[in-house]
Amino acid sequence: MENKNQSTEFIFSAFPHDWGDAIICFVPLLFIYTFIIFGNLVIVLVVQIDAHLHTPMYFFISSLSFLELWYTTSTIPLMLSNLLSEKKSISLNGCMVQLYFFHSTGISEVCLLTVMAFDRYLAICRPLHYPTIMTPRLCVQLTLVCCVCGFITPLPEVVWISTLPFCGSNHLEHVFCDFLPLLRLACTDTWAIVMIQVVDVIHAVEIVTAVLLILLSYAGIVAVILRIRSAEGRRKAFSTCASHLMVFVLFFGSVALMYLRFSATYSLFWDTVIALAFTVLSPFFNPIIYSLRNKEIKEAVKKHVSQPRIFFCKTR
Repeated sequence: MENKNQSTEFIFSAFPHDWGDAIICFVPLLFIYTFIIFGNLVIVLVVQIDAHLHTPMYFFISSLSFLELWYTTSTIPLMLSNLLSEKKSISLNGCMVQLYFFHSTGISEVCLLTVMAFDRYLAICRPLHYPTIMTPRLCVQLTLVCCVCGFITPLPEVVWISTLPFCGSNHLEHVFCDFLPLLRLACTDTWAIVMIQVVDVIHAVEIVTAVLLILLSYAGIVAVILRIRSAEGRRKAFSTCASHLMVFVLFFGSVALMYLRFSATYSLFWDTVIALAFTVLSPFFNPIIYSLRNKEIKEAVKKHVSQPRIFFCKTR
């Protein structure tokens, strides 16, 4: 092992090698990424400039959209580049950077989705106390805590992986850098196997804790909604939670398939499909869910699009 050369780059083996297949994948992925960037930017800007949307719910939605911009940018641009490249590679340092930012923004989103569930719980179950509890200052503090938690949590794992020797094969069976595919290439066989289990448990605890907190929030919400006598009142109460609930199911469903398997072996095809589900499809549907299904955001977009001069002045 010691006589082998240390790998300075990794080759992604999950990308199609045929030029025609690569173009077929490139075109829809480019469209999806463009839509993600445009859709989330619109949400961030509209919430920022429209006074009617200066509420805790829309502040958290815009924060989630802002994180989505960086979450997808950490992986998709390199995917697009590798689809058109013959080598389909990434440097060791570049891989560590991608690994860190992908997981830090992803964990920040997990924390923020948990906070958004708590926000909806307070709005529906404690409506009289909601304005005094969920103040603008608290919203900013909670968002900062989510980001700090997200950017600190994966740091020890990434630092540890960066110290491992990668002296065997440099073919990474994935479309971006992730913990388990990297650990499979490490030369420290026994130690890496143990640490794979530890990484699995860490991710499982993060996911299960967030899911339990969100489910507890929604259990309280459902209990209150069921006590509302009028059908119209129940519909309005549930509609305020529907968008967040859909995003929660999309994001956590795909993430759970990837990280709650405890090292069960998936084929390379299914590994890639599941990874693309939470790195591409979930961010693609989020702007649709939060804009097309949200009457207030749609009206705000129409108002400011019809007055482009005012729109650009406000964004400046």
